This record gives sequence, structure tokens and C-alpha cells, in this order.
Amino acid sequence: MRFYNQQHQYYCGIDLHVKTMYVCILSATGEVLEHRNIRSTPDALRPLLAPYREGLVVAAECMFTWYWLGDFCAAEGIPFVLGHALAMKAIHGGKAKNDRIDSRKIAGLLRGGLLPQAYVYPPEMRATRDLMRRRLHFVRKRAELLGHIRNTRAQYNAPAITQNLRLRTVRAHMSLRFANPSVRTSIDADVSLLNHYDTVIADLEQYIGVEARRHDAAALHRLQSVPGIGEILGLTILYEVHDISRFPRVQEFASYARLVKCARESAGKITGTRGAKIGNVHLKWAFSEAAVQFLRHTQEGKHVLRQIEKHHGKRKALSILAHKLGRAVFYILSRDVSFSMDRFVA
Repeated sequence: MRFYNQQHQYYCGIDLHVKTMYVCILSATGEVLEHRNIRSTPDALRPLLAPYREGLVVAAECMFTWYWLGDFCAAEGIPFVLGHALAMKAIHGGKAKNDRIDSRKIAGLLRGGLLPQAYVYPPEMRATRDLMRRRLHFVRKRAELLGHIRNTRAQYNAPAITQNLRLRTVRAHMSLRFANPSVRTSIDADVSLLNHYDTVIADLEQYIGVEARRHDAAALHRLQSVPGIGEILGLTILYEVHDISRFPRVQEFASYARLVKCARESAGKITGTRGAKIGNVHLKWAFSEAAVQFLRHTQEGKHVLRQIEKHHGKRKALSILAHKLGRAVFYILSRDVSFSMDRFVA
């Protein structure tokens, strides 16, 4: 976890909400200069910050409404720090909690160099990243509909589905397998939604692909040089990583991608691990999928997996392979090289 520890003359902590935000400004000595509740608009915030613009830093907890605040600070030339919501224990662990207390704690953590940082994703690629995440949401909804059709088939012991349900031609007459009119109507509703999801997802993939080649076509091409990483996984990794230089070491990248767990140690004794769900869930999914596809497309991958199984067992082997792919991707992006199977196997 990284902490913001730069020195400033004024420290502003904001407890941000949709309609209002509580603002607390501290001096370098800890004196409270401003502490009030205002509307969540740039016009309300700008005059409040105006007397302290020189030497000011602004911090807010990471929530879904931080985009406009980060963009406002960037436009005004004010340093902006995004607090990691899960790691801000001083806020969530207090006996009393309200907006006034939270804003004071954020400012205090910022002043003391103890504010855990989250990544402030720049606006140039941020909207496309969110669109990529939205596409994944639609894909999972489509999978739920396909699962409902299969479950309904099993409920009524209808004829088995031997073809791929993802094909429209296979789904076209799916309701005819059932005699009950209500069940047919339910299946027709699923098929109608599936057809619409197919169209929407295809359009999103085409649009995101064009945007990715405009943003960083070379990085996407290098990512797709890894066997098993195709268009979708490459786009996911590209937009979730954004700038590989923000990770000084490969270990930090692996931790961010949830590919490793951290040891819990006290008095020289390791009592277990922790932090399995701290990091980027989308990168975790992408590298887990990439490991499966890597095995499917390469014989060398199966050889590497067998070697891992000898040392660590079958339960951990696939996760370790995903970790190895994550490390390979780090070096591919940081060194501007393509994937090398010889180096990976070695």
C-alpha cells in the first residue's frame, strides 16, 4: 500500500457525496481553517479553495462520484489524492462516524502522510475502461440467460441441447421443446434478450477495439503476442493497467492484479495469508482466463503446468501459471517487447 507523504502548506479533506460534500482544510500545523458542508459542484468548491490555492492538496475517498472532483483539480492545477476506501481504517473503524468527522480524518491522514492512495485514472482512457467493464457486465447477464434456458430444459426433462446455445439459429426454436405455454413464453423472453445482448455486445467490442488502437495500438499488439490472450483479454489488461510505469517492480504489479497473497506475520511467526481480495478484480479475471487459454493453445504451457504440479500440487498449479503470465505481461509492457516462449519456459 502506498501512502501520500508530500509536504504542503494546506491540506484539504473532502467527504464526497452525490449532492453535498463536507470540506475540511488544515494548515501545516494542524489548525482547522475551513470546515463546512457545501454542494457537490465546482462552482461551490472553487471560492472555498481560492484563499488557499498556493500550496494546497486535495484528497477524497474513492467512490463512484470522484471523477468530476479529480478532473476539477487537474484543470485548476491542484494536486489531487484519491484515498483507498478499503484501507482507510481510521474512517471506518471510529466509534462515531459522520461527514464532519470523516472529512477531518481525511485531512488529518493527508497531513500526516498516512493516507493510502488509490490510482487516479486519467480521463483520456477512463471512459473507455468503464465501457469495457460495462461490456463484461452485459456478458455475465447473457451467461445468466443461457444458464436459465439450460436449467429449464433440465427441469422439464426436455430433449437435450446438443448444439451451441450462443448461436442464434440454435436458439430460434428453443421454446418448441416445451409443451406448457407459460414455459414457452419464458424461453422466448430469454431468447429475445439474448439476441439483443448479442447485438449490443458486438457493437461495444467493435467500438472499444477502434478506441484501443487509437490509444495504444502497439501495447495491444504486444499483449496479443501472448498465446491465450486475444482481443478481449488484451483490451481488459490494456485498460486496467493503463500505465505500467506506475508499478516500480513486478511484485507490485502481481499484487495489484491479485496474483499473490501477502503473509501475515507477527513476532517472527507466519500465521497465514491475507489480502487475497485487495487489488484489481478485472486483472485477476483476465489472467485466470489467460492461463486456461494458454494451456489450450500451447503444448509448452501444458509442460510448464506439469512442472508446477510436481512442486506445488494441482490445486495451486493454475494460479501459479496465471502469476507467471502476469509477470510476463509486466515485462512485455515495461520493456516494449513481444512474448518469448523460450524465456517463459526457461
